[in-house]
Amino acid sequence: MDAEFHSGNRRRLYDSLPSDTILLLFSGRAVRKTADENYPFYADRNFLYLTGIEQEDSVLLAVKTGDAVEETLYLLPPDPLAERWTGSRLKEEEATKRSGIKTIAFRSQLKTALFNLLRSGRYVHAALDCYKNAPEDRDSEGMRMARRLAKHHPFLDVIDVSRRVRQLRTIKQPCEIAAIRQAVTITRDGILAMMRASKPGMYEYQYKAEFDYALAQRGCLSPAFPSIVSAGDNNFCIHYYDYTGQAKDGDMVLNDVGAQYDHLFNDVSRGWPCNGVFSEKQRLLYTCAYNTSQHMFSIIRPGMKMADVDRLAREYNYEQLKAIGLCQSYDDIGKYMWHGGAHHVGWDTHDLVEAEIIQPNMVFCVDIGIYCQEWGIGFRLEDNCLVTEDGCENLTASIPRTIEEIEAFMAGK
Repeated sequence: MDAEFHSGNRRRLYDSLPSDTILLLFSGRAVRKTADENYPFYADRNFLYLTGIEQEDSVLLAVKTGDAVEETLYLLPPDPLAERWTGSRLKEEEATKRSGIKTIAFRSQLKTALFNLLRSGRYVHAALDCYKNAPEDRDSEGMRMARRLAKHHPFLDVIDVSRRVRQLRTIKQPCEIAAIRQAVTITRDGILAMMRASKPGMYEYQYKAEFDYALAQRGCLSPAFPSIVSAGDNNFCIHYYDYTGQAKDGDMVLNDVGAQYDHLFNDVSRGWPCNGVFSEKQRLLYTCAYNTSQHMFSIIRPGMKMADVDRLAREYNYEQLKAIGLCQSYDDIGKYMWHGGAHHVGWDTHDLVEAEIIQPNMVFCVDIGIYCQEWGIGFRLEDNCLVTEDGCENLTASIPRTIEEIEAFMAGK
C-alpha cells in the first residue's frame, strides 16, 4: 500500500469526526513472552491501515478545527545502542514516505504537545480506538488513555473511533483486492506443496513444513495466521495447532491456512485423503460440502443480508446431508456443522468490519465444514468470496476443490 492509500483512509476518518476534536491512535508495544524476551511486535491493524507504520511506540496525533486537520506522527528517537540490538528505527523521511504525514516528531515530545492542546480549552472531543474483542482482554493504550482523559479532563467527550474504522475497512479498495489476489496465489502454492508431498505415514508437522517453505520461497515469511494442519481424529478440533499427529492410510488431511501480501490476508481450507483417493464415505461427505459451496457462490450478490450467508449454507447443506441419510430433521445439522459459514477477511483473518448488508467489493470466506465423528471424517472447504456488482467471484477457485481435481493432482496428472 502506498502513502496515498493511507492518507485517503485518514481523510475519510477525519471527515467523520466533529470539529474541535483531538485524535490519538497508537501502534502498540511488544508483549512480554518470558524473562527478558518479548513476542515479535505486531502493529495495531487499525493504526497500520491508517498510517502504514509498523514500528512500536508510534502515535498519530491529529487535531481537527472546523474542516482543517493538523496531523503529527510521533516515533521513537534514534538510539544507536538500541538499534544495534533490535534494528534500525524509522527515519523521518521514511515515515513520511510510508504514511504521507509531513510532520514527524519524537515520542518524548508527545506528552508536552498533548498537555498544551488540552490546556488551551479549545477542544471538546477526544477520539481514540477503544476496541476490545472480549471484556477480559488486556487494555490497549487507547483504552488506558481514554480513562486518563476522562479522569483528568472530564470536560472532554471521549469518542471511540473503532467502529468508524471498521466501516472504512468493510469495502476493499482496488489495491487491497489486488494484494488479496497475490496472497491467494502464494497460498495456492503452499497447499499444492502439501498435496504433492502427501502420503500415508506423513506427520502433520511435515505438511506444515511444506507449506511454510513454499511461502518463504515466495517472500512470505509468516503466514496470515497460525496454520491449522491436522489428520484423522485431530480434524475434530476446529482450531488445532499441535502438528504432532500422523496421517494413517485412508485419513483425511485438513488444512486451514493463508498467506499475506502487503499486509492483506486470505484464508483457505482444503481437505483431501492422504493417500490421494477418496473413499466412498469421504466422497459422499465431500460432495455435500462442495455442492453447498457451489450453491452459495451462485446466490451471493449485493443486497443480501450477511447473516443469510450462514443460514442459507446450513439449510442447503442440511438437504445434502439428509439425502445421504445422515440428517433426519433440521435439528440434526448442528451435529455435523460446528461453526459459522462466513467471516470477512482482509487486514485480519477475521476482519473487523461493519457489514449487515452485502455490498460490492466486500471480501469474505464461504466456509463449509462437515464433521462426522461416527464415520471418522472431518474437513472443511473454505474459499474467499469477492462481491461484484451483480454477483460474486471465488478468488480461490484455482486451488483444487473438486474430487476429480484433487485426485488428479495427487496422482501427478
